[in-house]
Amino acid sequence: MIEALKARRDLHGPIAIAIALLIVLAAIWAAQGFGARFFPGSGKVDQVSEHFAAPPPGQPAPPVEPVKYADIAPTDAVKINAAVPFSTEPNPAAKPFKLKDGTEDYERSRDCLAAAAYYEAAAEGDDGMRAVAQVVINRLRHPAFPKTICGVVFQGSERSTGCQFTFSCDGSMARIPSTSGWQRAREIAAATLKGKVFKPVGYSTHYHTNWVVPYWSGSLDKVAQVGTHLFFRWAGWWGTPGAFRGGESGPEPAIAKLAALSPAHKGAEELQLAATDAALSPDKLAAKGARQVKIVSPGGDAFIVILDRKVSASQFPSLALAACGQKEFCKFMGWTDAGKAPKGFPIPEDMHKALSFSYLRNRSNGFEKALWNCREFKRDDESQCMKTS
Repeated sequence: MIEALKARRDLHGPIAIAIALLIVLAAIWAAQGFGARFFPGSGKVDQVSEHFAAPPPGQPAPPVEPVKYADIAPTDAVKINAAVPFSTEPNPAAKPFKLKDGTEDYERSRDCLAAAAYYEAAAEGDDGMRAVAQVVINRLRHPAFPKTICGVVFQGSERSTGCQFTFSCDGSMARIPSTSGWQRAREIAAATLKGKVFKPVGYSTHYHTNWVVPYWSGSLDKVAQVGTHLFFRWAGWWGTPGAFRGGESGPEPAIAKLAALSPAHKGAEELQLAATDAALSPDKLAAKGARQVKIVSPGGDAFIVILDRKVSASQFPSLALAACGQKEFCKFMGWTDAGKAPKGFPIPEDMHKALSFSYLRNRSNGFEKALWNCREFKRDDESQCMKTS
């Protein structure tokens, strides 16, 4: 989504600016129907009210596309963005969001939210960080996005391009925050999770700095500016309060990139995504430590594996990642005792208790988790131990 465009300065002058501005304004006029409200894709204009209790019939949530920027010099982008008018429609504040504290999920949620606030907007001050945190919460509640905070923040971060928050994939996290800066970001994140609302951005789900022009900016309603960040919501019903009725569901994933900053994410280093784009074949997996591999689902996304006892348990996650490749969903279940391993699903209860290692990934909701049988393999972090009783 959001930051740091390394723009090339190969478009210059008033003609380039005028053309780019016309493109942006044309998209706005098409989306808004010259001031009326528009349901994307429906072809119908609603000139009365946008606050309906249900989405337009047959209209799915808008797709979330990888961010692409127009090839425009920063100085020209500032002029183009300034010429785009703010929406004159109401900009109601979002409803408070509260998350119970004192759990590992809460700790992970808070630190993922703090990372987004810090890396995206620390230079904008407290209000800048509050605005970013509000966008994350808005996305969590909207059906178009993952249903965990970490899933929202790190959506697409497994790719070098296509991440929704650019700090998660552009190398920004190699820069360790100052102690005071990280503490302040955590405080803002904690306040947000206790129901603090940053009202100026309303129900915004998108934003960008004023020195870039994303291709989506012309089709969304521009509703606020905080520092150099411009904030947008979807036009039509999907940008109204009625669309934001979701909440958090499912455990928060451990994020490897946050392990150095957050104790709640330690141990996730072992889940760093494999560099390969494709899953390894069974024979290549055997060379890595899987004595036997069974693909037990028609789509090839679930594995029953006999693990080599000679292989270190710390290597099991890399084996799972090698098997899963870049699959959106993958289940990897390993036994060191072949006599206690099942032949397929469903797995009998006694065989499930004998499981040595498991890995589950579901990128649709940002979930990724590796667990060990700690009666067989001791782990320093008890959160990595599977329940065996």
